[in-house]
Amino acid sequence: MGKIPKKIILSLKILSNYLTNFKEQKSPPDVDGPTKSPISDRPMPPKLISDAKRRTHPLVWLAAVLCTVLSIAVIIGGIVIFIGYLVIHPRIPTISVLDAHLDNFQNDIAGRLEVQLTIVVEAENDNAKAHASFSDSSFFLHFLGIKIAQLVADPFEVRKNSSLKFHYAVVSNSIPLNPEQMEKVDSDLKADLSRFDLVGNTRVQWRVGLLGSMKYECHLHCDLKFHPSNGTYLRSPCSSKAK
Repeated sequence: MGKIPKKIILSLKILSNYLTNFKEQKSPPDVDGPTKSPISDRPMPPKLISDAKRRTHPLVWLAAVLCTVLSIAVIIGGIVIFIGYLVIHPRIPTISVLDAHLDNFQNDIAGRLEVQLTIVVEAENDNAKAHASFSDSSFFLHFLGIKIAQLVADPFEVRKNSSLKFHYAVVSNSIPLNPEQMEKVDSDLKADLSRFDLVGNTRVQWRVGLLGSMKYECHLHCDLKFHPSNGTYLRSPCSSKAK
C-alpha cells in the first residue's frame, strides 16, 4: 500500500477540527444548579422582637379626657343655644322715622335759608321677653350737603314688646347758600318738593335668656321728602339696620 499524500492528511485534520468546533457550539453549557440573583443571596436583616409592653403616659390620658369633655360641652352648648333661639326668637330692636312735618322753608333775597321741621323718631323693641337699652343716639339732618341740626337722645330703655317716641323740633335760621344752592331751593319751591337726609347711629343692648347679652350698632339713613307748600311729609319706610 502506498503512502497517503500530505495534502490529503492536512485536509482531513482541518475537517476534523471544524466538526469538533461545531459540536461544542451546539451543546448547552453545563449548569450546576439554578442561577441565583445577587439580591436573593443577601441575608435578610433579623427582626427585632420585643415582649415589653408600651405604656401610655398619664398626661396623654388626661389630655384625651379633657378634649372629650370639652367637645361634649361645646355640643351641649350649641344645642342649648339653638333651642333657646327657637323658643325665644330674639329680634333686633330698631329705630325709625315715624312722622315729620316741614313747618317753614323759605329763602330771602340775600341767599339765606330758613328751615323749621318737626321729626318724630320711634324706638321699637319687638322682643316679648327682654328689655332693650339704647345709648349713644346721634343723628344729623342735612340739606343739599349742609348740616342743619343734630338730633341726640340720652340713654333710654324700651320695655319688652313696646316702643318709645321722641319729638324733635328743628329750627335753623339764616343758612347761607351759594348761587347753585339758591337755584336748587328756587327749583324745589317751584316743584313743591324738598328733600332732607337724616343720618346717624345708635347702640342697642338687650339680654336674651340663656343666650346672654347681645349688642348691636344700628345705622339709620332716611330720605325725608316734603311738600313746601303745606309741609306735608311724604311717608316712606325708613328703619335702622344692624351693622
